[in-house]
Amino acid sequence: MSTETPQDRPNGDRVNVIDTATAAHNLPRMLRRFRSGEAEPLIFGDDGHPEGVVVPFDRWEKLEELAADAEQATEAREVTRRRLATNRVEDYVSADDVAAEFGWNLDSDNEPPASR
Repeated sequence: MSTETPQDRPNGDRVNVIDTATAAHNLPRMLRRFRSGEAEPLIFGDDGHPEGVVVPFDRWEKLEELAADAEQATEAREVTRRRLATNRVEDYVSADDVAAEFGWNLDSDNEPPASR
């Protein structure tokens, strides 16, 4: 017998968690739904607690991309925080110097960057 347990998430959403055996049984059905364009995830776990999620592959790829972007943003914030904390003049690099490293001329208007 299938069990489905509503689970309230910290963001206020509610998801239905099905038991692992039912999730395994429904995988072929989920694949048919994904192929038809329905992207609602299958959330499963034991004792009514979410432990896994089955999502369409294209959605997973987007999540991976967002996770990588978030990681890069976190790294950039950390570098910025460290640089602001040390505030050493010798660490300063002007925008013109950075642009020059890429062959860009920031002084010209509407001119494409130079090719490398």
